Amino acid sequence: MIRRVVGWAGELLITAGVVVLLFVAWQLWWTDVVADRKQDQLVQALVDDFADGDPTVGGDAFPDLGEDEAFAVIRVPRFGPDYARPVIEGVELPVLALGVGHYSETAGPGEVGNFAIAGHRTTYGRPFHEIDTLREGDRVIVETQATVYVYEVTASEIVRPWQTEVIAPVPDQPGEQPEERIITLTSCHPKYSATERYITHGRLAETIPREQWRLEDWTDVAGRP
Repeated sequence: MIRRVVGWAGELLITAGVVVLLFVAWQLWWTDVVADRKQDQLVQALVDDFADGDPTVGGDAFPDLGEDEAFAVIRVPRFGPDYARPVIEGVELPVLALGVGHYSETAGPGEVGNFAIAGHRTTYGRPFHEIDTLREGDRVIVETQATVYVYEVTASEIVRPWQTEVIAPVPDQPGEQPEERIITLTSCHPKYSATERYITHGRLAETIPREQWRLEDWTDVAGRP
């Protein structure tokens, strides 16, 4: 009897282990597959709509967005010449599963203040998986319907989750009036954990009208071609 109970317990543990492994595989791999496909579709829809003069993508075309909309495309040459992710209003989990989220209370692209965005570092397409590889002078490019904004990385820091001053209009100086046009990228740190946040700041370096924009001129990591 004892042997039979031990055997059953062993089988249950093995079954539980298989279930856990399948869940991990789904979380770390399959969510990336699904999210990458959706995000590529959103980027293409945005690029097409920008060409047609429509500034946002949402509504019937992508009902998963709900009331939120994708309004920009972010490109980071350090992450690869083909890297492109949609930027969507809001930072709720359903939004972050579809791309990079914009903290709604922060400035918009190119505006004076802090254009702050968030992205997963693991799972759901992991758009900021390599955020820790960004270096001073690297480009972060934000495309909108009318204008392309080219930011240059200035600094990075690691903070605790409650240190929201990093997305203040003047980063790390809450209450100060902004004079510069800043971008802040936020993601979890370290990888596969959420105990801290990895933060990268940048400063607007160039503003380009869409009709003058040529992507192939901006695929190098830093500096003009």
